[in-house]
Amino acid sequence: MLRRRTRRGQGDVRDDPLDAAQERRVRAVLALGGVPQADLPDGVQQVRLRLLERAARGAEAPRDVSAWAAVVASNLAMDWHRAKRRQERLGERLAALRQSEHPSGEDTSLLSLAVARGLDELPDAQRQVLVLRFYADLPVRGIAEELGVPEGTVKSRLHTAVRALRARLHEDEVV
Repeated sequence: MLRRRTRRGQGDVRDDPLDAAQERRVRAVLALGGVPQADLPDGVQQVRLRLLERAARGAEAPRDVSAWAAVVASNLAMDWHRAKRRQERLGERLAALRQSEHPSGEDTSLLSLAVARGLDELPDAQRQVLVLRFYADLPVRGIAEELGVPEGTVKSRLHTAVRALRARLHEDEVV
């Protein structure tokens, strides 16, 4: 059952599947699950979205929305940890690739340093696809499967990342 809530000061009425107590419980479950404070609002929104999607499909409302929301929040916390571990594994793979490219203690060129600095400045999602494509030599389809996103998303992120990195290298007058 969806509850109606009115925002104060605005005549705007919207459906909110979580009341204040349920929202606090979801936040607590996420926090206890190890999700950082900065990501808690996104987690709460994901629970709301799943409740709304359930209603849109015509599925019966959960008997106890609070308990259902807590279970969903717990699953989201586990998903957050899995994504974090996946990101760490990708970083380890990248580090291994970098080590294999420079087996001896040879000097790193100015270009390599500039590229590394440029990669560090990219948003995580763009850096991730750029590294997987050009360092791990994965095809777009493989990246999409690995990350669980559409191929078009990978292509878009690649395009944006390459453009930003190229601009950074020109800005530093490296290329």
